[in-house]
Amino acid sequence: MPPTVAVAHYPEGAGHATRMLAVAEAIESAGGSVRMAGGGAGREFVALNGYDEFEPTTVDYIDTYQDGSLWRAATRSLPASLGRIADYQAWLSATEPDALVTDDMFAAMAATRCDVPLYVLKHDMPGLYDDAVERAGARFHTLFQLSAAREFFYPVVWPGSEADPERATRIPPVALDGDPPVRDEADVVVVPSHYSSLSRIADHLRRQGYDVLDVADEDWDPVASLLPYIRGADVVVCSGYSTIMDAAVAGTPCVVHPATDEQEAVADWLERFDVTGFAVAPDQIDVLDAVADPPPEPRFDNGAEVIAQRVLTDLRDPDPYATPSADESWTTAAGTVPPASRLRSLATVSTLAAAFAITTTSLLSPSRWRRKLSGIASRSASAGRAAADRASCLGRTAAAAAATGAISTAADGCRRVLDRCRRVTADARVPRLSR
Repeated sequence: MPPTVAVAHYPEGAGHATRMLAVAEAIESAGGSVRMAGGGAGREFVALNGYDEFEPTTVDYIDTYQDGSLWRAATRSLPASLGRIADYQAWLSATEPDALVTDDMFAAMAATRCDVPLYVLKHDMPGLYDDAVERAGARFHTLFQLSAAREFFYPVVWPGSEADPERATRIPPVALDGDPPVRDEADVVVVPSHYSSLSRIADHLRRQGYDVLDVADEDWDPVASLLPYIRGADVVVCSGYSTIMDAAVAGTPCVVHPATDEQEAVADWLERFDVTGFAVAPDQIDVLDAVADPPPEPRFDNGAEVIAQRVLTDLRDPDPYATPSADESWTTAAGTVPPASRLRSLATVSTLAAAFAITTTSLLSPSRWRRKLSGIASRSASAGRAAADRASCLGRTAAAAAATGAISTAADGCRRVLDRCRRVTADARVPRLSR
């Protein structure tokens, strides 16, 4: 009987789901059986790949804090976290998998309560972060999962360094592969993250004559795997690490325009180690320049196969966890898990409270605010200069018209000045605080 492996993904952002789908498909290709779970932003991609996944309570610390307040995060996200752990416990107890592979800390907590062998996938290590608070948060999550996991997989594109945690297994980047390149490939594929927008960059690239595929366009329908489109392009523009891994496996030059703190940390490391195949573009004009002169092609294997072989090799050895239970009273179909009391998860409250405190404190980090305020100031100054230039130009036109007696023309010019200033000011929007 083939080993049954539970594969669970974190719910914030679709990249977590596609990364874990790559692991699920590699496990099935190697002869294992898979049960998927996670829900959230990645559920659509899980369904597109033919899996009927279990959806525990969704947690989103970013949205509850950004769109609300610290109080909203405490009153909504913290209880939701407890519910997510309890749901995972019930699901793991019902399905009785031989192991769990996950990038979701809540699933990892549940596995420790259910005595299910745990394998963790994680890339945002403490060494990525310069800020002390953010580094402390990453250290907490990393140390907890290192202590609980049988093996801790660290998928990376940069070389090893002293910042790598001990006992972490470095593997190649993990990406959800697909069919060969599409026939009508685009010159540039633009892939925003769940918390960023690259539409204006895509528009600029189109005006410069590039054939652009922007997966955020309204006429773009999600596909089971984006990697074939990336493989067929000349260059990919992205924000998040999941697409960085896709580009690495696809062998497509990648321009990284980070939006969140985690993305900026990853971009810093790409620059620090001068990783072949990647160019970091902090500003929009930098993106256009990098697309015009892209970096060399990256060359990486897919780490999903490494994870599958390691996990299945472990499970095929004599192991008490691999013995089927004689109790068949549990319903094991996805989505039909018996109700579980939240009291079963109270043992995780202290760990969860620490994770919440570090996460929300990280959101208030001084360096985070300095970066955001600096960006706001820079964008506002640029908008102000543009408004002044336009006002000066139109003002000169209006003055010249008035000097020749064209009073009505001058009045029209003044109105255009005011209208354009209002539009430019409206463009200088303050971005949401993002993780």
